[in-house]
Amino acid sequence: MTATGVRADARIVARADGRGGTALPVLDGDGPLALRRTRSAGCEARVMVVGAMSGPLGGDRFSLTASVAEGARLHVGSAAATLALPGQAKGEARYDVRLDVADDAELHWLPEQLISARGSDLHVTTRAELAAGARLVLREEQVLGRAGEEPGRLTSRLTVRIAGRAVLDQELACGPGAPGGWDGPAGLAGHRAVGQLVVVRPEFAGHPVEPQLLDECTALIPLAGPAALVSAVAPDALRLRRLLDASLASLDGRT
Repeated sequence: MTATGVRADARIVARADGRGGTALPVLDGDGPLALRRTRSAGCEARVMVVGAMSGPLGGDRFSLTASVAEGARLHVGSAAATLALPGQAKGEARYDVRLDVADDAELHWLPEQLISARGSDLHVTTRAELAAGARLVLREEQVLGRAGEEPGRLTSRLTVRIAGRAVLDQELACGPGAPGGWDGPAGLAGHRAVGQLVVVRPEFAGHPVEPQLLDECTALIPLAGPAALVSAVAPDALRLRRLLDASLASLDGRT
């Protein structure tokens, strides 16, 4: 910890173990980013991110990288929601996530919600770099404020590249100081939970998804590659999770 906040880094490396499973030769986290291996499911290794401290707070710098090598299967979740809070240090907090997935590798990146508490200022970046034959399920959920609370400032950028080509690069800014209109009819329209689900599968190249409204708050959008994006808004975190889970089940039903 420094006068400007906490710096924490975590790293996961997953590799095929040669016996039909997945090994984790690197599982290294410190401070608020503790990593725990949980019971595997078939050939898939499972890791839980356990928040060992409160945060991120103002001035904190967190980074988490996950690398999935050829033939490996990795599922990453978190034990609880991430709560962005104001801190004694001035300036925004940052949380940077980098995901690398090789050919014939698969990553399920399914953390719990990120909650932007009043007075907080958090900038989140998630960057996924995939080989042409990689598979990915990535869920991102943001909740603006706790119950009955105004949100903090939250800026979130999500980038997905497949074989070096960007298929998604979007940024969302909400809360005090964000560009006007974020809560208007063309933005969140008064909702306080927003989420994205990115699904990358090689078979989408030959059979792309069709754009459609899954309901009045959820849209399915094909991306320029073997990928699809589901965007949803909801009044609360529970409803948002149900929308995204139903969307993933619908995409799973296509394969």
